[in-house]
Amino acid sequence: MIRTARARLAGLRKAYAPHEHRPLDGYVLTMGAFGTLAASFAVAAKVTGRPVPERVSAQDVLLISIATHKLSRLLAKDSVTSPLRAPFTRYAEPGGAAEVNEEVRDQGSAIRHSIGELVTCPFCLAVWVATGLTGGLVLAPRLTRLTATAMTATAVSDFLQLAYSIAKEAAEGPPAPAQINGRSPAQA
Repeated sequence: MIRTARARLAGLRKAYAPHEHRPLDGYVLTMGAFGTLAASFAVAAKVTGRPVPERVSAQDVLLISIATHKLSRLLAKDSVTSPLRAPFTRYAEPGGAAEVNEEVRDQGSAIRHSIGELVTCPFCLAVWVATGLTGGLVLAPRLTRLTATAMTATAVSDFLQLAYSIAKEAAEGPPAPAQINGRSPAQA
C-alpha cells in the first residue's frame, strides 16, 4: 500500500512539474505537520477546559496581525535567525535592512526542500505563526498578548526606522558628485 502511494505520488509529481523538482511528498508531510499543530491546539483547549471565544476582539486581531508579520519576517529573513534555517537553506546574498536572501537546498530529501521553502518565505510562515499566536490567545492569553505586543512594537519601530532613513536622505538631498583628484567628474 505504501509503495502504491509512493508510485502514485511519483507519477503525480512528474505530471505536475515534469521539468522542475517539486517535492510534493515533502509538501504533504509539511501540511500534515501543520494539521497536527492546529489539532494539538484544539486538543489542548479541550483538555485544559479553556473556552474558545465566540469572537476575537478587533484589538486582538490587529495585535496578532502585526505580530505575525514581524515574527514571520524575523524567522524567514533575519540574519540572526539564519542558524535556524541553515539546515534547509544556503546563504545567497544580503536582503533588505538586516535581512538575508537564501536558496533552498534542493539536494537531500523532499522534506528538507519543503521545509526550506517554508522557512524562507515570510508569507508561508505567517500561516504557522498566526495559528500559533491564535492558539496562544486561547491557551495562554496574557503571555501571548505580551509576546505579540513586543513583536508589534518591533514592527512599528522597523517602519519608523525606515521612515527616518527616507526622511533623512530627502532632507540631505542627493549626494555630492564624486571627486577625482580634487575635481568633479565634469571637470575631469
